[in-house]
Amino acid sequence: MITYQPENDLSAEDFTAVLRSSTLAERRPANEPERIKAMLANANLIITARDNGKIVGVSRALTDFAFCTYLSDLAVDQAYQKSGIGKELIRQTYLAAPQAKLILLSAPAAVNYYPRIGMKRHEHCFYIDSEQEILDF
Repeated sequence: MITYQPENDLSAEDFTAVLRSSTLAERRPANEPERIKAMLANANLIITARDNGKIVGVSRALTDFAFCTYLSDLAVDQAYQKSGIGKELIRQTYLAAPQAKLILLSAPAAVNYYPRIGMKRHEHCFYIDSEQEILDF
């Protein structure tokens, strides 16, 4: 049975394990433990999915609980994908701050997943990805 709970004290080891088992580690600093620890310490809404204690999914978000929630990481162990865990993690994240709009940037492989579960696409997203880009302003 999968259990979902807020877990703002999630360990770096558990977080890294689910990043690796989900393939999200390809786009996260999974080999940089200090950055992983900082990512966890500075997030203020972490929801986990566990199967008899084993971490199988995580939602890591930053929210003001009033206007917006940025869902930075949604990771589900590949062995558990397509079982509704990702959708439930999103639901639990939203319900923790129901007045706030939930926003995320999709990983390329998941871009078709979000519309299938009812999320709306937004074409007006902009980002800066490196220090050099900001220096080039």
